[in-house]
Amino acid sequence: MGPLEIIVGILVILISIIIIAAVILQQSHRRGVNGVISGAADTFLSKNNARTVDAMLSKWTKIFAIIFFALAIIANVLSIVGK
Repeated sequence: MGPLEIIVGILVILISIIIIAAVILQQSHRRGVNGVISGAADTFLSKNNARTVDAMLSKWTKIFAIIFFALAIIANVLSIVGK
């Protein structure tokens, strides 16, 4: 296992942790009972702020997912070439 494989492996782990954090931070699209009870307390500004944060998190999740898959393919190619 060469140093390049180790670096790519570490990057895959870091990107996967970032993806997990971004997904957990996103608001659920299902409101359920909690949304019914607290729905009247939401203001217009807080709703729009949540939408922009959710949109940003969604965009970054997609970007990091693409990076993750590219790094996974690179790691696989490096392991095949290294044999």
